[in-house]
Amino acid sequence: MVMDKGLGLTAFRDLLELAGSHLDFIKIGFGTAAVTPADILREKAALAKQHGVFLYPGGTFFEIAYSKNKWELFIETVAELGMEWMEVSAGTIDLPSHDRKQIIRRCRESGLHVVTEIGKKQSGYLYPVSSFVKTYEEDLESGASYVIVEGRENGKEIGIFDHEGKIRLPVLYQLIEQTNPDRLIWEAPCKDQQITLLKILGSNANFGNIPHYDILALECLRRGLRADTFTDYCGMIGEFR
Repeated sequence: MVMDKGLGLTAFRDLLELAGSHLDFIKIGFGTAAVTPADILREKAALAKQHGVFLYPGGTFFEIAYSKNKWELFIETVAELGMEWMEVSAGTIDLPSHDRKQIIRRCRESGLHVVTEIGKKQSGYLYPVSSFVKTYEEDLESGASYVIVEGRENGKEIGIFDHEGKIRLPVLYQLIEQTNPDRLIWEAPCKDQQITLLKILGSNANFGNIPHYDILALECLRRGLRADTFTDYCGMIGEFR
């Protein structure tokens, strides 16, 4: 998943033509969808779909809608703009479990697929593993397809990362043991984090909050086309032409 914080249509099109085959999702970062012209959002959604990529608004925008009791209108608007996915999160708000389940189900009833996010955006906050697993299970049971592990844009002092951005390995291994990693998207914006996760989870680990200019660099890590993972994945390079 790549973060779009304000790409113009030309840059967005270039991104898809260059690296669309290596992407699954593009997130319209935080609340930027609110200050982007609707016709551009529609065109971005259509362009992404042409390349097999799905566009969706950031979870913070959903949280704003929820806090104003406008979440049902938000769902309708997301669908009307041609997007097929929506993020449900509670990084800056309190979202009761009952409401979270109801919203996920309503999204599915409206034809939207759901990715949720677990974690708080407060620096230093460590979401208890037991609470994470409980919410993860409830989200999937309610109809979510994927669950994002909060890591923000800097990947430091939040979630599985310590204040230096290094992975808290005991926390990571607990999450791996108690969930299905294939259903998790790890927000890991930094190269060293990506390398560690690839070596533990394998080359198909799901990543989020990847800067658009790092897509090909990350793909090279996955395929052993960089020194950092050469000995791990060089067999995936394939034929040279």
